[in-house]
Amino acid sequence: MDLDQLRQILDLVREHELSEFEIEHDGLRLKVRKDANGAHLVTLPSAPAMPVVLPAAVPVAGPTVAAMPAAAQAPAAAEAEAEVELAVVKSPIVGTFYRSSEPGAASFVEIGATVKKGQVLCIIEAMKLMNEIDSEFEGEIVNIYVENGQPVQYGERLFAIRTA
Repeated sequence: MDLDQLRQILDLVREHELSEFEIEHDGLRLKVRKDANGAHLVTLPSAPAMPVVLPAAVPVAGPTVAAMPAAAQAPAAAEAEAEVELAVVKSPIVGTFYRSSEPGAASFVEIGATVKKGQVLCIIEAMKLMNEIDSEFEGEIVNIYVENGQPVQYGERLFAIRTA
């Protein structure tokens, strides 16, 4: 299953307003369900990977789900259900990622920081325009995937947030 197929599946789930959808293809089992906030959760129920929360209001560039060989999917499904859900903030544009408003200034957020909905997480410079990227989730920053000053692509992971 490639990224385009995953996008098509998510588009169909949204278009038909499905609350839950599950598919198995080439040894990969994928489950998509809508949570109480309208965000789509993409999980590999029998894999040790963390679920990925995709906001309902933002177009999906491609969920961050790695295809795993069937042999690696042996852990119990109960283990996956007990895992913490993470919201992944992705880049809405192509540009250069900056953690602060100017060189030498403090970063907008650090790992372990608690963020609120609407809080600025970073800036992405595109064509000499500085675009503030706000959080769509409330919770704790658990990972920052991009280094300061690095180029980012549309849909690239920027932050992981453990939602409250």
